[in-house]
Amino acid sequence: MYACLIMRDYFKNQIALPQDHGSWVFILSPLLVGIFAGGNFTFAAFNLVLAAMSAFMMRQPMTVLVKAYSGRRPKSDLSAARFWLLLYGGLASLALLGLMLQGFGFLLLLAVPGLTVFAWHLKLVSRRAERKQAGIEVIATGVLALAAPAAYWVGIGRYDPPGWWLFLWVWLQSEASIIYAYLRLDQRELKQDQATGLKRSELWKMGKRALLYTTFNLIASLILGLAKLIPFFIFIPFLVQWLETIWGITHPSIGWKPVRIGIRQLAVSTLWTLLFILVNRS
Repeated sequence: MYACLIMRDYFKNQIALPQDHGSWVFILSPLLVGIFAGGNFTFAAFNLVLAAMSAFMMRQPMTVLVKAYSGRRPKSDLSAARFWLLLYGGLASLALLGLMLQGFGFLLLLAVPGLTVFAWHLKLVSRRAERKQAGIEVIATGVLALAAPAAYWVGIGRYDPPGWWLFLWVWLQSEASIIYAYLRLDQRELKQDQATGLKRSELWKMGKRALLYTTFNLIASLILGLAKLIPFFIFIPFLVQWLETIWGITHPSIGWKPVRIGIRQLAVSTLWTLLFILVNRS
């Protein structure tokens, strides 16, 4: 009975796992892109995945700790949060040690911007100001996008400058996805009669920023492909994201639940990842 109570107190999803389920794609996508670009899944690649996923998972229990100390959550959550933080931290440390022993110690430099952004996030949490922070979310996805070149370098066994192209494309896709998600969340607040009265031009104005991001990504990838600086068909996954933005602007998500918006975003990001992997290898 006592053991069951301990299990119940420690194994809480809201403490052990990230609650913004759509965020998973922002770490899995760059890892997959980098692994397939490197073309070689080694033990070092396994250590990188373990380190990246453990660091990603640490955000939830650390956030719970900050909330508990600032009075936003009960102090009873502290023990479970410490447990998961130590577990994830221990796994990340072992994986990083493995990478260092395998000659990839230079990857630790990529953790510097991550620690900075993480500290910024925790400061916002302590001030109850972490919600609707599109700017920090865009920067945070940039940090997560560093997993793409890291996985690529581990795969080929050395540092190689073209890995930064992977970082750029993954980050551009992620930031456009976040801005588009905010548009969809804003649209759901519209009333049906209010949306009916909106002119088409007003809908486009509402989605201007999201369209600007996806259009830039599409044009940039197309121009660089035509210049033969990158694989030509890289523009295809960005075309899919651009078309989704066009559809979203003309079909506002009135009354949609956030879960529905998140699932659709996850589907589009997953499709982008699969297409990018295919065209980047062609």
